[in-house]
Amino acid sequence: MASVKITWLGHASVRAEFKDKTVYFDPWLDDNPACSLKRSDVKKADVICATHGHIDHLGDSIPLVSQTGAILLCSPELGFYADSKGLKEGREVYSLNTGGSWQGEGFSLTMVPASHTSEIMGEGWIAGGPIQPGSGAVGFVLAVDGGPTIYFSGDTGVCADMTIIRDLYRPSVAILTAGGKFNMGYREAAYAASLLWPEYVIPTHYDTFPNQRLDLDKLEAEMQVRAPGVKLVRIKPGESFNC
Repeated sequence: MASVKITWLGHASVRAEFKDKTVYFDPWLDDNPACSLKRSDVKKADVICATHGHIDHLGDSIPLVSQTGAILLCSPELGFYADSKGLKEGREVYSLNTGGSWQGEGFSLTMVPASHTSEIMGEGWIAGGPIQPGSGAVGFVLAVDGGPTIYFSGDTGVCADMTIIRDLYRPSVAILTAGGKFNMGYREAAYAASLLWPEYVIPTHYDTFPNQRLDLDKLEAEMQVRAPGVKLVRIKPGESFNC
């Protein structure tokens, strides 16, 4: 059975490595205070998945595509924005919408719903200009042939769509944003675990900033009640989990 090495890079940035493939989810590297990996350190990427236009998720996605030759998977609106930065649909960009899939060599990525507001915090926003329309947020399901299926929630609140994700894709690992201010807190993440019912939950998007904390002991206690048998994975930024 193929194994996947999941590395939490810090905040909501995650890298998945399997076979000879490397997939980044929401790679916010250079300005991420919780991430020791910088964009210049990245030598290989096959796919970059951007869940939405908030700066801590879109992050370094577009320059990483140019740097590595990876494909950018994103919403059409983020694809239009990437096009304005020199990336082209059908070449470096493959736009999806919820329910759509992209097939790689030995794996697939499917875009799934998330419950989260978002426009695009691009260069205009950084320079004090307007925020561009961004159409909200999504998550992704990574299915590795002969290996595990992994759900990457991106920023989301707990939502009934998680039961559909469970029934359709049966993820064995759920990577859940759980900082409690802009996404789920420990109660909501534990309830999400009960809806998704994976084997493992990896929480992210916490402890980067003082106003976004997560008590892992409380989360584990709540999971024991709401989702008994689902295991909480405790890793720190830069550490990995193999599944």
